[in-house]
Amino acid sequence: QVTSFQGVAVRSLSTSSPHDHPEHGRLVYRGNLAKTVLGVKFFSYSTSIFNLLMMPYIVLKSGIGMESLLVQAAFYGLMGIFTFLTPITLHILTKGYVIRLYYKDEVDTYTAITYNAILAEKVTVFHQKDVKIPDITKMFTTFYAKTKSMLVNPTLFPNPQDYNHLMGYDKSSFLKFEDLEEVKEADER
Repeated sequence: QVTSFQGVAVRSLSTSSPHDHPEHGRLVYRGNLAKTVLGVKFFSYSTSIFNLLMMPYIVLKSGIGMESLLVQAAFYGLMGIFTFLTPITLHILTKGYVIRLYYKDEVDTYTAITYNAILAEKVTVFHQKDVKIPDITKMFTTFYAKTKSMLVNPTLFPNPQDYNHLMGYDKSSFLKFEDLEEVKEADER
């Protein structure tokens, strides 16, 4: 790779791919909704904080504090639903969405990057043998890594063999072509 800066040639001697991570391994998957998930969660958190800051002002100006206890309970319940339930629900639905997935060949481990509750990246390291496929298709789960549910889109894997290895499909119990030839030779004898 040669890049030119004002007539001076600079040669890069890097042998690693731009998708490699020194600690996690080779990038095998990148979720296309990562920015969307982050943006929606950030928007939900910011509106909840805004609601919390504005609630005392609304209560004082509207005079709802002077109304009956039933009206106050209904108002605070409705505000509580929008303030707390929406961000919690969004976090529960998106906590397993995999932003990036790395694979380390030498030790057969995967590193999944997801967002945690405070919008920071969370790292989960697991072996291929820890992957469990749910018996029943679940809406927000493609597989379980140990006990944590993970959501990936199989069509976003640049190399389908990476997805097959992750899910354990490459270790099928079906007979391979070589096994069939051995059976055929045994029958001929």
